[in-house]
Amino acid sequence: QVQVVESGGGLVQAGGSLRLSCAASEGVVRTSAMGWFRQAPGKEREFVAAITWGGADTFYGDSVKGRFTIGRDNAKNTAYLHMNRVKPEDTAVYYCAVGAWDTITTAADYTYWGQGTQVTVSS
Repeated sequence: QVQVVESGGGLVQAGGSLRLSCAASEGVVRTSAMGWFRQAPGKEREFVAAITWGGADTFYGDSVKGRFTIGRDNAKNTAYLHMNRVKPEDTAVYYCAVGAWDTITTAADYTYWGQGTQVTVSS
C-alpha cells in the first residue's frame, strides 16, 4: 500500500511564498510522475503541476504558471511545490498524487492520493 503524505500548508499573506512537500512511502514513485492538484470549496479539483519521473519535464496549470515551481527528489521519494507570489484565489486544499506514467495532467491519471494540506492566502 503506497502512502502519500503532504505537508507545509498554512496561512500566508498575498504576495508571499510557501513550500509544500509530498512524501510517498515506496519506491514505485521513482518511476512515476508526481502531481499536485487543488480544490477550493464549491469548486472542482484543479490541476496545478506535474513532473515526470526523471524530472526532465514539468507541466503547470494556467493559473499558476510563472509563480509555482514543482520539483522532486527521488532519493527521498519526495516532491515539492514552491509557491511564490501567492494570491487569495490560491486558497484551497492541495493534494499530491503519484502513480501516473502516460498522461499526467488530469486527476484520473493518478492512482495514489494524499489526504491534502490546507493553504489559505490572506489579502
